[in-house]
Amino acid sequence: MTPSPASTGTIPAVTPMRHGDWMAASREEYRRIGALLAGLTDEDWQRPTDCTEWDVRELVAHLVGNAEMSASMREMRRQQKLGRRLRPDAAGIDGMTAVQVHERADVPPEQLVRDLADVADRAVRARRRIPAPVRAVPIPFGPPLGTRPLGYLMGCIYTRDAWMHRIDLARATGRPVELTAEHDGRIVADVVAEWAGVHRQPYRLALTGPAGGEFAAGTGGESITVDAVEFGRMLSGRATGTGLLATQVPF
Repeated sequence: MTPSPASTGTIPAVTPMRHGDWMAASREEYRRIGALLAGLTDEDWQRPTDCTEWDVRELVAHLVGNAEMSASMREMRRQQKLGRRLRPDAAGIDGMTAVQVHERADVPPEQLVRDLADVADRAVRARRRIPAPVRAVPIPFGPPLGTRPLGYLMGCIYTRDAWMHRIDLARATGRPVELTAEHDGRIVADVVAEWAGVHRQPYRLALTGPAGGEFAAGTGGESITVDAVEFGRMLSGRATGTGLLATQVPF
C-alpha cells in the first residue's frame, strides 16, 4: 500500500443504498454470521477477537443484544438507561454494548446461536417497518455517532456493525470469510462514500478482493491500493491506517 499522486480518470459513481437495500443486506449478513457460527468448536468460542474486551462468545452476545435493541424501541431505551448506570464513564454506545454482554454472561454458545437466529428476523422486520418520517428524526446517540437520523443507525450502522463483526469472528477463529461483490462490495462502497465525505480530499482508491472496486474524486491526491476488508478494518479502528486511511467512520 503506497500512497502516490492520484491519476485522473472517470469512475462510475456509486449508487447510494436506500432503506430497503440496507434491510436486504442486513438479512443476508445475519444469514452469513449464522453459517459461520454453526462451524465453531468449543475452543473457538473462547478465542480473543479484534474487539479487545471480548472473546468470541462475548462478541456474539453483543450481536444478540444489539439485534434485540434494534427490534424494539422500548428495549433500546432500556439499554440506554442501564448503560448509563453500568458504565457512567463510557460513551452512550459503549454503555449499551456493555449491558448486552453483561446480561448474557452466563448464556452458553449454543443458546446464543439460537437467540441470534430468532431475534435477527424480528430485528430486520421491525427496522423495515419504520416509516420514513420517523427514520428522519435526529437522535443524540453520543460518541462516536453524535446526533444522526434514526434511519442511519437502523439501516447503515446496524448492518456495518454486523458485517465487521463477521470479519472479527472469522479472523479470531481462522474461518474463511464469505465475500461477494453484490453483498459485501455494496457495503464497502457505502463506507468509501462516507469516508470520502469526511476527509473531502482528492483520492484514487483501488480496493482488492471480492468486496473491492475502484473509487476516485478530484485529482492530485493520494493513490491507494489495499484489500477491501483491510480498508474496513482501518476505518473502523481495528488496524492502523496512514494518510487518508487514518480517517475513520462509524461502524
